[in-house]
Amino acid sequence: MTTPAATAPIPAQRKQWLRRTSVPTAPPPAPAEPPQPVVLVVGGVLAVGLALWVWLGQGPRELALFALGLALGVGLFHSRFGFTSAWRQLVAVGQGRALRAHALLLGAASILFTPILATGAGFGGVHATASVAPFGLSVAIGAFLFGIGMQLGGACASGTLFAVGSGQSAIVLTLLGFVAGGTTAAATSGFWTSLPSLGNLSLNTSLGYGGGLAVTLVVLALIVAGIYWVERRRTPPPVASVPAARGYARIVRGSWPLWVGALVLAGLNALVLLTSGSAWGITSAFALWGSKIWGALGGDPSGWAFWSGPSAATLHGSVLANTTSLTDIGIMVGALVASAAAGAFTLHRRIPLRLATGAVLGGVVMGYGSRMAYGCNIGAYLDGIASGSLHGWLWAVTALMGTWVGLKLRPLFGLTNPKPTDSVC
Repeated sequence: MTTPAATAPIPAQRKQWLRRTSVPTAPPPAPAEPPQPVVLVVGGVLAVGLALWVWLGQGPRELALFALGLALGVGLFHSRFGFTSAWRQLVAVGQGRALRAHALLLGAASILFTPILATGAGFGGVHATASVAPFGLSVAIGAFLFGIGMQLGGACASGTLFAVGSGQSAIVLTLLGFVAGGTTAAATSGFWTSLPSLGNLSLNTSLGYGGGLAVTLVVLALIVAGIYWVERRRTPPPVASVPAARGYARIVRGSWPLWVGALVLAGLNALVLLTSGSAWGITSAFALWGSKIWGALGGDPSGWAFWSGPSAATLHGSVLANTTSLTDIGIMVGALVASAAAGAFTLHRRIPLRLATGAVLGGVVMGYGSRMAYGCNIGAYLDGIASGSLHGWLWAVTALMGTWVGLKLRPLFGLTNPKPTDSVC
């Protein structure tokens, strides 16, 4: 017999409380596909061949940087550590799981960077230097453009590289746009370097390394608390699970939890800092590649202010002598190997015109914006904050604003955004 209490309607306030406190869960991940042996062998041969070439042509330090790039590619792919999707999910539906992983990455990198930068430690006599850039209009505009571009292009700088390595053909167009935009920014650097700024502002310089680290960790903790508050207010759909292997096979076939990816990337970034003297970067290499292509076509990039002074040696040197190029190439090859091991390497043969247009345009905007902002989601956002530079925080705020604009533009290019009614995002 049904009791009156069982049939009584639930009060509206009770319904609202249930909606806000219930946490939907994503379905369990599907099993990973079998490894793709042919692609795996091709990736392995490519990795070994390039490693030998770098070692014989450049030396052990460059070989170490290429190996770190391979490891970064594996870590990025296996954890699917994204920046573009994290901000899209937060702005569109209030899902902050991936952004909390950003906070862990930033906190871990800050903890690792602090003693390295305080002592200037480095391998083989290398002196580590902080990633500090001017706090000014150039960073604000550049990061805003980058936020728009990564939503149109479908990936950030690091995401572009590991997506290209794992066979996502549309992102190759984003990479080409990145190169074009970065090269254009290098050719017009006189414009954006002259914009007003307050100069280099560093927490470590103002408060000391201990004080700078403490402030950074407190701010990150407040951001995590704010993310939880947003999630309770909006009750977002859960993040979709990706295919995963079981047991120990998960280590080499993915997918890794986001928190594992965050810690791995932070550790590898610290090793890049110790090995090269500068933190992990990505987009400066795109300007170099484009400038070299322009020179091969008969242009004269050496006349650009961007390549004057000490930078001239970079322009005229080998690509494999450039730290950022080495890690970039390593990321793509590492992602190729990792995706083949996970059975996830896929080539997309047909790309809709609107999607292709958005990919190229997004890449161009990100390429130009990253030079204006003195870096991308890695070089400015991650490295800047981990180095105590306030330009990293300015980058984060204005890139998030650009993300909101980018979400409004995505439908024009046939791209969708998460909705509160989705089962997963």
